Amino acid sequence: MPASKVRAEAIAARLSAVGLATRVEERDDCTAIEAEVPKPLSAESWREVLEAVATADRFGLLATSSNDRTLWAVVHKTVPATGDVGGPGHQR
Repeated sequence: MPASKVRAEAIAARLSAVGLATRVEERDDCTAIEAEVPKPLSAESWREVLEAVATADRFGLLATSSNDRTLWAVVHKTVPATGDVGGPGHQR
């Protein structure tokens, strides 16, 4: 199993352990993990969530005006070129 798939599955497993329902989608260049974040979520659970997604190549939280929150993380299948590296603060 490719290392990127192992990382993505580990992230999804950690999010599931916190109680989030995860979706994992294989794409051509990456594996994407998404989870709906319920309200409320304890501070301890948030710490675990952030520790889990910090192991991804990119991650973020999409919050809508209707108070829905979707957490997303991406694990690249190949190492990106230096000019294309994005981290937690990098948004497209």
